[in-house]
Amino acid sequence: MRRKGDLPEKICAACGRPFAWRKKWERVWDEVRYCSKRCSGEAKKARQSTAP
Repeated sequence: MRRKGDLPEKICAACGRPFAWRKKWERVWDEVRYCSKRCSGEAKKARQSTAP
């Protein structure tokens, strides 16, 4: 069993906070950019509001 400190981490593209690997992201870890659905949704809103 691994300790939480031994798991890989990334920095959230929206809020800038570090987040750790989760079992549900096992197959798509390279594609994960946001720490939560909230950050993902807010980033999507920001992109839509800046688009012409």
